[in-house]
Amino acid sequence: MVKKLLSAVILLTLFGFSASASPLDPFRGMKGSLDIAGGTAHIPVMKQAAQNIMTFNPDIRITVAGGGSGVGVQQVGEGIAHIGNTGRPLKPEEMEKYGLVTHPFAIDGVAVAVHPSNPVKALTSAQVADIYSGKITDWSEVGGTPGAINVFGREDGSGTRDNFTEKVLGKQTIASSVNVVSSNGAMKTALSRDVRGIGYVGIGYLDDSVAGVTLDGVEPTQENAAKGTYSVVRYLYMNTKGQPEGLTAAFIDYIYSPEGQKIIEEDGYIPLPRK
Repeated sequence: MVKKLLSAVILLTLFGFSASASPLDPFRGMKGSLDIAGGTAHIPVMKQAAQNIMTFNPDIRITVAGGGSGVGVQQVGEGIAHIGNTGRPLKPEEMEKYGLVTHPFAIDGVAVAVHPSNPVKALTSAQVADIYSGKITDWSEVGGTPGAINVFGREDGSGTRDNFTEKVLGKQTIASSVNVVSSNGAMKTALSRDVRGIGYVGIGYLDDSVAGVTLDGVEPTQENAAKGTYSVVRYLYMNTKGQPEGLTAAFIDYIYSPEGQKIIEEDGYIPLPRK
């Protein structure tokens, strides 16, 4: 009888330790809402994390919206959102104006992408820059099937655009004929429907509906991005106004937890340890 009681106590102790060690346990008993906005590359990670938290505790409501990095900075800076996501580092003037604190949590590569049926599987950065500046306008000029190149880009304020422009286009001026879309998801949809289209998306968005192009001889994979052999990479950031507290702090802690890191990996990104 004593042995049975001792075993039961040990099991209960182990169970209690396991429950307290759960990454979701800090949300137990919490109530309130959390608004997240900004970079669209972040959305899959943010939504999955939000779903896990709200399933664990229905008294918590988390909304996740896009809008781009510029929107993320503005909304968190003006107190509209609790977390403003960016696919680029904060500018010194943004940090000074709003008193923002930045939290890098993942590495993402940006891939030049085309329709899967496009025979062009490899380009150089110089060719891509010439396409976006309007110097190259036909697929036959880069070894493809003759036909006009339909060029897609992102809106002003997009972190994906900033990274792509800096790493690939350099000082080339983007042609006014470039079709502008408002998110990674919209870019993916546009390219999946246009056999002559070209654009750029976070590597995590590549799948059977949109193909990444080998750039300067290197395949656009997160493994290559992590090794540094693929050069078009950027960090993904969560940004807060001042140091995070309460539900905001708990959410950020969860993103850095082993469970959060797993979500990041499953969505095609490379998790970063907390600094």
